[in-house]
Amino acid sequence: MGRHQRAETLGLVSFLICAVVAFFGMKLYLDLAPAIWQVTQRRFSAAAAVIAACGVVSFAVGYASNSRSFTLKNGWWMPIRRTFEILALSVVYAATIFLSSFALFSVVNTVLGMHLFAGYMPAACAGFAGVAGYMTFVQAELMNAKTLASLLPFFVISGVSTAGLTTDDPYWYHNNFSQLGDRTTFAATMFNATLILAGTCIIIVSYFAVSELITTQRLERLWHERYGDEVEPEVAHFRVRTAILSLLLTVSGLAFIGIGVFRYTPHYIMHNVCAKGLPLVMGVLLLALPWLAPRMPKAMYAISDLAIAVCAGFGIYMLRGYDTLTNLEALACAFFLGWFIVFSRQIAAIEADRVQMQLVRFQTSRLDEANEAAAGVSPAAATTAVSAAKAATAQVVQAESGDGSDAAQLPDAMIESRLASDR
Repeated sequence: MGRHQRAETLGLVSFLICAVVAFFGMKLYLDLAPAIWQVTQRRFSAAAAVIAACGVVSFAVGYASNSRSFTLKNGWWMPIRRTFEILALSVVYAATIFLSSFALFSVVNTVLGMHLFAGYMPAACAGFAGVAGYMTFVQAELMNAKTLASLLPFFVISGVSTAGLTTDDPYWYHNNFSQLGDRTTFAATMFNATLILAGTCIIIVSYFAVSELITTQRLERLWHERYGDEVEPEVAHFRVRTAILSLLLTVSGLAFIGIGVFRYTPHYIMHNVCAKGLPLVMGVLLLALPWLAPRMPKAMYAISDLAIAVCAGFGIYMLRGYDTLTNLEALACAFFLGWFIVFSRQIAAIEADRVQMQLVRFQTSRLDEANEAAAGVSPAAATTAVSAAKAATAQVVQAESGDGSDAAQLPDAMIESRLASDR
């Protein structure tokens, strides 16, 4: 089986294992948990935790099994780096699965009713855990920045929606989002936890996105040094630009974390620093994007400027008393998360185009070398040379797709993927 078919097949196996484990785990919880832990929200929290645990274990197994870096061939750095990546990505998946599952349980409970849905909890938990196990295992096998960025809105929307629906303050939206989290209730805790996890995920996804930018730049430079052809001009001050880009993305993630950690009433100074500093960081990031990431398309720059203009216009509209601060915050957050997703997908697209182009280059260069070597020799020798070139190209294709374990031993295999074959 090829890489994709093998991932789908093992994903089905993960589905069955996770479903069985979640079913019996939830059944044991309902039978053995004390009465205080049998209330609806704690029951949903336990079920969501079981589903998240199944999904994270499935992801970790899938990601680690496809990695060739857990050896000491290249020293201790590579295993430590891959372990950090697994832990970081596990946080992203755990947050996404937990909050999304909790929101789904809340919706189903509203539709069916508390007493009717309670009897279906083990089965529902098994179904959700099976789906989570299947999706996480397949995504671990075929991981890229597009997949990571697409996870971000799911748990943000799920967490904020759940907090808004379960809060005991029905008029919080008349003021701002800070009022939703300025309590010690379950809804406020859910909202603040969502912001903290959102900031953490932004930092983690930024790490992988910037890593792909660095990998693309490094491999294009190596290819140019070896073969002398260059598709795009060298980016001046690449390290400085990348460092500033990483700093701004990290600070934006830390601002989200700070808003969730420092509630307004007891820590209004730190809360305001994070809440009011976030738009400033976002503005600098979007306005300076043409200099920070010159490989981005012009449409990306135009969308960034348009987002700033719309938010500024809506802010003036709000200051004149025609709208609420809550709507402005929701609009700005939606724009930033949407921009961040598009940004990560653009970087993944740059990396994918580079892999495809280098594959074509390598195939062409090998065939040209074989044709030159075959000139003036017998037809049998020419056929052998061309066949050898095609076989070498097939090796590179296999290594790029993740099926070969000796990709690092190929001297000319310059095809490398940050989150897939370069593991």
